[in-house]
Amino acid sequence: MSELPVPSTARGEATRRRLLEAAEAEIGENGYAATSVAAITRRAGVAQGTFYLYFRSKKDALVELVRHMGHSLRAALARATSGAADRLEAERLGFRAFVAFSLEHQNLYKVVMESQFVEESAYREYYQTLADAYAVNLSRAQGRGEVRAGDPAALAWALMGVAHFLGLRFPIWERRPPPDEVMDTVFAFISAGLAPDGRARGDGGPSAGAGTSRGDEAAGPAPAGRRGDGTERPRRRRRTARAGDA
Repeated sequence: MSELPVPSTARGEATRRRLLEAAEAEIGENGYAATSVAAITRRAGVAQGTFYLYFRSKKDALVELVRHMGHSLRAALARATSGAADRLEAERLGFRAFVAFSLEHQNLYKVVMESQFVEESAYREYYQTLADAYAVNLSRAQGRGEVRAGDPAALAWALMGVAHFLGLRFPIWERRPPPDEVMDTVFAFISAGLAPDGRARGDGGPSAGAGTSRGDEAAGPAPAGRRGDGTERPRRRRRTARAGDA
């Protein structure tokens, strides 16, 4: 797909942004098929011909909208995590920022999901671009010893999956932020999976959960000769074989 015209003035960029915001609202509320160029321009408060100064078609507007929303999300996450002391704190701040972004942009999921049926390449680009940037940051954190070793791309996609369904469940379906206990559970799960020493970190800083503090052994069968609580089992006396025993 060839590049779309780029506004050369601040006024032109403002008009283009209004058109994208109107397209987000119309497509999010009514779906792509039921949305017309006339409805977009009417909502944006501009003449219908103005639309074609910036986009060749409704499809072009959808593709550009998905890119715009992806860029806006990444910018919001970057701002929210810029002051993080380490990667685990960045994850905590980033997840909260994603929830806030999803609450503010209720049509985000609908628009992105619609794009897979209209222009699959835009749909895949949205997630791949997000994953690539995520993996770079995770790789840097691994280099600093803040995240356990492993494929950073695999970690990025796994974390995106957690964020995706967290955002779908609460900001989109229930139109509210997740309860604190839900966020605490998510952070404990993520930090236990990412921390190089396996210790979970909660919202308030380092906090060891069951089986996650230093020196704790991984859950599993108790070692031979010991109970599950670590105490020794009583030794059994061997029975001496006697004549006549079968």
